[in-house]
Amino acid sequence: MSEEAAAVRVMVVDDHPMWREGVSRDLTAAGYDVVAATGEGRQAVRIAGAARPDVVVLDLQLPDISGVEVINGLLAEVPGVRVLMLSASGEQQSVLDAVKAGARGYLLKSAALAEFLDAVGRTAAGDTVFTPGLAGLVLGEFRRLAVDPGTSAEPGAPRLTERETEVLRLVAKGLSYRQIAERLVLSHRTVQNHVQNTLGKLQLHNRVELTRYAIEKGLD
Repeated sequence: MSEEAAAVRVMVVDDHPMWREGVSRDLTAAGYDVVAATGEGRQAVRIAGAARPDVVVLDLQLPDISGVEVINGLLAEVPGVRVLMLSASGEQQSVLDAVKAGARGYLLKSAALAEFLDAVGRTAAGDTVFTPGLAGLVLGEFRRLAVDPGTSAEPGAPRLTERETEVLRLVAKGLSYRQIAERLVLSHRTVQNHVQNTLGKLQLHNRVELTRYAIEKGLD
């Protein structure tokens, strides 16, 4: 992993110095190239253009501007940058706001170190990364954008396969990936892929349209 990690440039944005330094040390020890670390959202946006990170590990709650504003600024400065939220908050609106702004993943600060390092690697590789509980929340909120059997599709609505819909329903009920794998007789990795594909369709199909649909359906 260290060889792959060495090619990944990471910026850490968190207003708590000890946490920011600790995360930076853990990333460096795992072989990632930590190109910048800051505690302010505006500064993160300013330096992103020069630092050119592949992944930004971002705290949602910052003292100057919101994490959502930082996401918007980062995507404007470095198109294609992948943002992984690392937050103490698992509140519904916080998760949805980050997803709608363009975050590729959302991890709680209570996550184990191995889970965090894996999430950074998967985010860098283009995966959409959520812990099972948060994935259930996101899927549960956006499932009405999917086309369920027997309902008519809205123009431009993202479509899910039968298997993706089946996995979605189980994740939204709070089952872990491993429990879903056992129930559906699938591999753990296959379930992860279905969840990532579903989240990708629901959040990245067309971000502008999706946000509009979410507002129209009262999800904002």
